[in-house]
Amino acid sequence: MTEAVIVVALLLVAACATAAVAVRDPVRQSLVLAVLGVVLAVLFTVLQAPDVGLSQLAVGSALTPLLLLLLTVRKVRRRAQRAPDGPAGRRGREGGP
Repeated sequence: MTEAVIVVALLLVAACATAAVAVRDPVRQSLVLAVLGVVLAVLFTVLQAPDVGLSQLAVGSALTPLLLLLLTVRKVRRRAQRAPDGPAGRRGREGGP
């Protein structure tokens, strides 16, 4: 019974890690990393390391995705401030080449 639970937890970790690599959108990636952190915490608990599981739960599923999300929002705001007026830039309004 215990071995089956370990195998299921390992398969979930592999699936979540693959999804974290495959996702290209930073917001979705941070959400997948949060899920990966929870699944890793479950795996550590199943492997009888509850202290490591609690640490992983705090850092891997809460702190790291939150920091990634905040950094992504900051970078997007900076790009929006530096971008020219609209997608066509200033040329689109002036009508020149």
